[in-house]
Amino acid sequence: MERLICCANSSAFRRDRGPLPFLRHFSNEDIKKATGGFGRIVSKNSLGSVYKAHFQDGYVAIVKEVNAFHQEKDAFYGYVDVLGRLHHRHIVSLKGFSAGPERFLVFEYAENGSLKDYLRDPLKSPLNWRTRLQIAVGVASALEYLYFFCEPPIYHVPITSSNILLDENFVPKLSEISLLGSIESHSPLPHDSHSRDYINRELRNPIFQLGLLILELITGQSPGKEGTDLVQWIQGSSNTLVVHKMIDPDLGNNYDSKELKDLLTLAKLCTKRGAKPTFSIQQILRYLQMKVEPLMPVVPHM
Repeated sequence: MERLICCANSSAFRRDRGPLPFLRHFSNEDIKKATGGFGRIVSKNSLGSVYKAHFQDGYVAIVKEVNAFHQEKDAFYGYVDVLGRLHHRHIVSLKGFSAGPERFLVFEYAENGSLKDYLRDPLKSPLNWRTRLQIAVGVASALEYLYFFCEPPIYHVPITSSNILLDENFVPKLSEISLLGSIESHSPLPHDSHSRDYINRELRNPIFQLGLLILELITGQSPGKEGTDLVQWIQGSSNTLVVHKMIDPDLGNNYDSKELKDLLTLAKLCTKRGAKPTFSIQQILRYLQMKVEPLMPVVPHM
């Protein structure tokens, strides 16, 4: 894979070249009309509101407000340049932007919403075991690309179920890739203060985050739901009966017991306290790929 050179130096960006030619440039009025007067709010994050947009030509997209760049046009263009040059099957594609006076980014629309919706919403069709494995593989693949094939590497990516979108074929796509901020606002934490302090320290560790995601995929629970501490649970679990009680009931008995055991072992290693991991994102990806590749074609629902 070719290494992507990301121009993050905003002072050197676009002054002599203008906006990226392959991105659509929208006016603020275009964005306002497409979002129903900024009424179609999907979610909010530390950078601003996120909207579903229907443009006049029929194009449907996700529009993200970017408050951080209101006074810094060159920095905003630098951000657009980096995001616009990211091309990976498991990363949400930037399709356009609006440069002022308000700043917005326009991304491809993911028909099936967030992974969090599918793990929590009882009205959604459950994800089967194969699809959950493929989601883990896709996320690890995107992280490998960002960390090892971008120059400089891009690390500010919250690896949570709310930050993973699913397209019409349930292909996972990382969103909210940032050159700016932290992940604390995206990551649910357990209520216990000791665990909270520990997890807060570890949340910048991508291997730890990936371990938490694997636990979410297995159990259908977030790390902090109703005070349940998945990290303490996996680190202390050895009783097979207890382990099977924690599996997402939506799966029923439709999973491979050996694969489950292997994934739990991986999650346990990823979230282990104290010692730094002795393995990399790339090694995790290869391990997960070995679990998925021998399987039959995708069947998204049970």
